[in-house]
Amino acid sequence: MGLDAKERQLCDLIGRRHDALLADLALHVGLPTGPGGNAIDETRERFAERLERLGAKTELVPGVPKPDWLRGTDPETPIPPTAVCRRTREGMPRVLIAGHLDTVHSVSSPFRALTVAPDAKTATGPGCVDMKGGLVIAVAALEALEEAGVDASWSFLMNADEETGTYHSEPALRNEAARHDFGIAIEPALPGGELAIERMGSGQFMIECRGKSAHVGRAFVDGVSAVTALGRAIVKVSEIADPAKGRIVNVGPLECTTPPNVVPPLAKAWGNARYPTPEVGEEVGALLDSIGTGEEAVPATIIRRSFNRPAKPLIPETERLALAARAAAEDLGQSLPFAKTGGVCDGNTLQDAGLPTLDTLGVRGGGLHTTEEWIELASLVERCQLLAVLLSRLASGRIGLDPPR
Repeated sequence: MGLDAKERQLCDLIGRRHDALLADLALHVGLPTGPGGNAIDETRERFAERLERLGAKTELVPGVPKPDWLRGTDPETPIPPTAVCRRTREGMPRVLIAGHLDTVHSVSSPFRALTVAPDAKTATGPGCVDMKGGLVIAVAALEALEEAGVDASWSFLMNADEETGTYHSEPALRNEAARHDFGIAIEPALPGGELAIERMGSGQFMIECRGKSAHVGRAFVDGVSAVTALGRAIVKVSEIADPAKGRIVNVGPLECTTPPNVVPPLAKAWGNARYPTPEVGEEVGALLDSIGTGEEAVPATIIRRSFNRPAKPLIPETERLALAARAAAEDLGQSLPFAKTGGVCDGNTLQDAGLPTLDTLGVRGGGLHTTEEWIELASLVERCQLLAVLLSRLASGRIGLDPPR
């Protein structure tokens, strides 16, 4: 297809902004938005103000509680809202851009700033690739479209709980999915720069076993060990796993606070399941449920689960969108291979809600969720250009996708 004059103008505008993109990334990496951090609101406000200067109107959507049995749930922690910045146009394809403000990096970690390598090709920093880099380039792409005079119909959703399961913001994601025609979640590219076109689903579960307490020395036979019951349940869970069929089940951590001279009356374990299709997810869920007993049994085994991240199989609508992104990349002299992944993100939820969604158009890098997280700095400009060209083509109808719903 080749780049037209307007697209070349977009790329020139972005190409001259490498230093500004890097400075913006350094700013946001330095704002602590991980566990214990206090900069979620500031980060949200900074991005929202820039989007509002483009004509967007911001709505803060209240979050909903998540299940109280999930590991790490603290009922005293405030529930963050989800910001939706909308600038839609009648009669134009509506694109939803989704990004998360939170990271996994604790505010107590010494890993707190962007550090550029001596060769200036890479940099490390908390959230630099997952996904502060994606947020930076997406906002910059929209600003470039505005400067180049390219009209587009878009909304930008920013949540703050993706790293902990998107429980608070799932309703907001689903509601916005129903209002749009295409979705772009700005997760980082896969390790080889690939675009993820298929993702497994993910579910959380907890095994709670209840027994009967007794003194180990004086009344051992009167006790019923919850730990023994939990061990048996974990063995049964392990038998569910069948990677060849796409059934992945993992258990950990475990919890029991009873001292060793007491038969334990309570023991718990948490786990995660992965599945390639909704059908396999239902199968895994049913097998987990079958391990449970009635709550009055002694010992009792209680299964609680939440399979809130549906599988994201490749569908024709998403494949057409992916091919359009690849064509744009090739016109820019970039490659965009496709791949599958077992990781999950908000793209799973958006597509399950009916929105064809690409979810790895963010920056390139690696070391996600570690203190070696790094970004390929050239991808700031390259991926920003790719986003801008793709958004321009979606807005103009230049690429042959399904018409707006």
